[in-house]
Amino acid sequence: MFNSAFGPGSVVVAYVQNPRERFWGMIRALDSAGVVIEGIDLNSFDDWVRQVAEGGEGLSLSTVFIPLLRVEKLLLDANSGSAPSLSLQFETRVGRPLREHMGWTG
Repeated sequence: MFNSAFGPGSVVVAYVQNPRERFWGMIRALDSAGVVIEGIDLNSFDDWVRQVAEGGEGLSLSTVFIPLLRVEKLLLDANSGSAPSLSLQFETRVGRPLREHMGWTG
């Protein structure tokens, strides 16, 4: 089946094909049909974080279902050497943990 590292509450970057997209966010569900992610297009991440840090309401997160046939790969959002993860960048810039912001209680 699936690695438990990719369960609900995991923050990931999903590389999707047809059309090619990169989607960042938190897995809400994952099964043999696909993955449900609450997040945002990776290209909009910096704008979204800036708006959240400023208390703005502009961009909002979307909850999307991506069929597994479209998923090229899922990468855990983790620190890489001296480069902080996107969720750590969020926490640093906004001043509170991503899971708290997203209301994750799992």
